[in-house]
Amino acid sequence: MPVELQWLAWSVVLGLAYIVVAASFGTWMRGLFWNLGNRDSEPKGLGIYGARAQRASRNFLETFALFAAATLAVIVAQRGSAQTVLGAQLYFWARVAYLPIYIIGIPYLRTLVWAASIVGIVMMLAPLLH
Repeated sequence: MPVELQWLAWSVVLGLAYIVVAASFGTWMRGLFWNLGNRDSEPKGLGIYGARAQRASRNFLETFALFAAATLAVIVAQRGSAQTVLGAQLYFWARVAYLPIYIIGIPYLRTLVWAASIVGIVMMLAPLLH
């Protein structure tokens, strides 16, 4: 199996972790009964950390689609290289760091880590655009 596909699989696992963390904050702030119910009433706020976790999760989903497309294109085009593997690793580890940095609230570092994940995607795209 191509290494890039392994990083894609681990990124799916990471995406699930993002969802679980955001959902856990939602349950913690709104209560188990609200979370298990039909959610017909207006929800209580998530609080600062829950809202950050939810925004981080949404941001992950925005970048993950691009990462997945780039990964699959690299595999289909058989353009995998040390650069594409490094790009996949950079994307993954930047996204690992992003969630706690966002929840804790370190604004400038959060943006730098986000930018690193974008650089990882660009590194994967570069061999496809030559």
